[in-house]
Amino acid sequence: MKQANCIFCQRIGIPIVLENDLAVAFWDIHPVRKGHLLVVLKEHKQDYFQLDKPELLAMDDLVRQGKVLIDSKYAPDGYNIGINVGEYAGQTVMHCHFHLIPRYKGDVKHPAGGIRNMLPRAARFLKRK
Repeated sequence: MKQANCIFCQRIGIPIVLENDLAVAFWDIHPVRKGHLLVVLKEHKQDYFQLDKPELLAMDDLVRQGKVLIDSKYAPDGYNIGINVGEYAGQTVMHCHFHLIPRYKGDVKHPAGGIRNMLPRAARFLKRK
């Protein structure tokens, strides 16, 4: 069921680049990196832990299709796949969505630690050797 106050339920003016029966994908309007894609469940469910198996498989299908699309369009060197669950984990839109973030050689100085390097404080433990 769609929610009137949810930007991902309404998707007004957001061009869909991939779609299946249960999910859609579109370019993030505030991309972390060039080619940042959002995969969004069509039905309004708050987070990953509310998904049933068919929904999870539909989301995964679009993540995989998204990789093919991003590979052909931007040729990244790697990927991060992110799912934020809850306000204190950084979820700002309370509608289940996955981030498919292409990564490029040199986009951070030291890529070890993956997504932690996009959050400066979280990467500190890597430098304490």
